[in-house]
Amino acid sequence: MNWKKGIAVALSAISIMAMVAGCGSNTATNDQKKIGVIQLVEHPSLDAANKGFVDGLASKGYKDGENIKLDQQNAQADQSNLNSIAQRFVSDKKDLVLAIATPSAQTMANASHDIPIMGTAITDYVTAKLVQSNEHPGGNVSGTSDMTPVEKEVDLIMALVPNVKRIGAIYTSSEINSQLQVEKMKAYAATKGITVVEATVSNVNDIQQAATNLVNQDVQAIYTPTDNVLASAMANLAQITDAAKIPVFAADEGMTMTGGVATYSVDYYKLGYQTGLMAAKVLSGEAKISDLAIETQKDIKLTVNEERAKKLGITIPEALRKDMKQ
Repeated sequence: MNWKKGIAVALSAISIMAMVAGCGSNTATNDQKKIGVIQLVEHPSLDAANKGFVDGLASKGYKDGENIKLDQQNAQADQSNLNSIAQRFVSDKKDLVLAIATPSAQTMANASHDIPIMGTAITDYVTAKLVQSNEHPGGNVSGTSDMTPVEKEVDLIMALVPNVKRIGAIYTSSEINSQLQVEKMKAYAATKGITVVEATVSNVNDIQQAATNLVNQDVQAIYTPTDNVLASAMANLAQITDAAKIPVFAADEGMTMTGGVATYSVDYYKLGYQTGLMAAKVLSGEAKISDLAIETQKDIKLTVNEERAKKLGITIPEALRKDMKQ
């Protein structure tokens, strides 16, 4: 009989171990807040915003594995993936969700009107129909905006491409944030006597053809807004533009370093960090998300890809070099 008891004890021990191992999943314990993160696609800026958010929460005492359980999900730029992730977050009754990029926030907001949704790397919440107003969101969405100074981008192009008269603009037709930036850019460029030629893409596979079309229309520079499709495949764009000796001015630091020449951009890590601080207020009960005004980043920095500028024969004026050091 002793050997039977031994087997029973062993089986019981294995069962307990299996139960303990099961606790290592995305399921939070009773004393942990469940935080979902839905990121549209992988690229440097969105990744930086994600990391900043996690660090911002941690700075306020909300640490993964301790009092919160983070559930990180990336949709790989696929709308069906966004829908699936959003529905799972609703079913799992997350206490708060971070939505990185406009499509992520729109999908999550359509899936739930109750779960607090913090957004980041979103250009305009009102245009995206995520809030009633930037000052008084009024629903379950708030967060930070990555709106860049479009006018300064045009001025930057003029400083680095003397006598520029035709600028190409390439962006994703379905991204509201991209459309908004290009419209603002066109309006300002017109006041400077500059013609803007547009080319739109639906996905990464369209980039090379769209870039070739712009090159064939004799543009002297190309502008890209903070566009998620373009950001994930700047090498595709640079392959065409570098060969034609046409500089690309992307409205984002990460895009600039992977295919552009220069930009005035927000710092996406700091933007995510700022979003984490806002989320901490919601988790602690210090603030209601409906009352949290959309926040922007005041510090806009100049980033220059000097290696690519040299390759394209572009001289950096001394005045801009001073801005780079600030």
